[in-house]
Amino acid sequence: MKYTNDYTTDLLFRHEKICNSYTDHARCDVKTTGPFYDELRRRDEPTVAPLIMPSQGVHVVLGRDFLPGATAIMVPHTRDGRVMFAIPWNGHVLVGTTDTPIPAVSLEPTPLDHEVDFILETAGRYLARRPGRPDILSVFAGIRPLVKTGDSASTAALPREHAIHISKSGLVTITGGKWTTYRKMAEECVDHASVLARLPDRPCVTGDLKIHGYHQPPENSGSLAVYGSDAVRINELMQDQPELARPLHEMLPICGAQIIWAARHEMARTLDDVLARRTRALFLNARAAVAMAPATVRLLAAELGRDQSWQRLQIEEFNRIAAHFIASP
Repeated sequence: MKYTNDYTTDLLFRHEKICNSYTDHARCDVKTTGPFYDELRRRDEPTVAPLIMPSQGVHVVLGRDFLPGATAIMVPHTRDGRVMFAIPWNGHVLVGTTDTPIPAVSLEPTPLDHEVDFILETAGRYLARRPGRPDILSVFAGIRPLVKTGDSASTAALPREHAIHISKSGLVTITGGKWTTYRKMAEECVDHASVLARLPDRPCVTGDLKIHGYHQPPENSGSLAVYGSDAVRINELMQDQPELARPLHEMLPICGAQIIWAARHEMARTLDDVLARRTRALFLNARAAVAMAPATVRLLAAELGRDQSWQRLQIEEFNRIAAHFIASP
């Protein structure tokens, strides 16, 4: 089987002028492109009716002092018909979310001012103190690929169920759903693809499969706890090279060893890979991430054998992306 995911979609859009065509052969193709479902499905079935009603959800990150303790807050009813939550997250507080219908999807959705204001105003009723825009460390948006049902115009009222579609050409497409049902979605999708590809019927083995990093009992690894069993090897790297143990920014517990680890063992190849997808620095504190970018890119360049020109371009691209995460005054 061949899989197409959101990363592949990103590459298709960004490099379409360079890679005009790509030929592959497989028994079955599976497309898992989230909010880009309709646009890519029309390449297979040009006359198909849209299935997705995209909705934007925004999250705001605040300092830990806004929610002391280890307990999260959930507000079951807000004026836009959604729940609101405030969750302790990596030494910060994650507050969300909104449900805003959008006319079109983009690779880099941007929070709207009224969404940010709504979150701050609502959260201010329940947090230790009222947050303002200067308190926002990072703000980001995501797009939900909601499946249309009936004639509802409200995305908040749409169920978060997923849908699997098999086109006349045999393309299997899955969309919709949510984080808490991702594994069930994947299992159902693979079951459909296996039938189409005439693969042997075998029981699923991933239900109890321990993922990389599993260790029992868990060790007290502090800020490296998210690495699981790999935290031991990152600590060894810091012991061998003490300069890699220093935080790259005083506001974030991210050190040079994590950058080296990301390049060597997590397939990180860009500054955005490291600061957004591997360490989450951009999501935790956007301005701090921008400030630590020069030191980070030097470590990454040394590990990957890149030159000054590459470093400069990486910082320019990262700063462009980071601008979407910094709240306007």
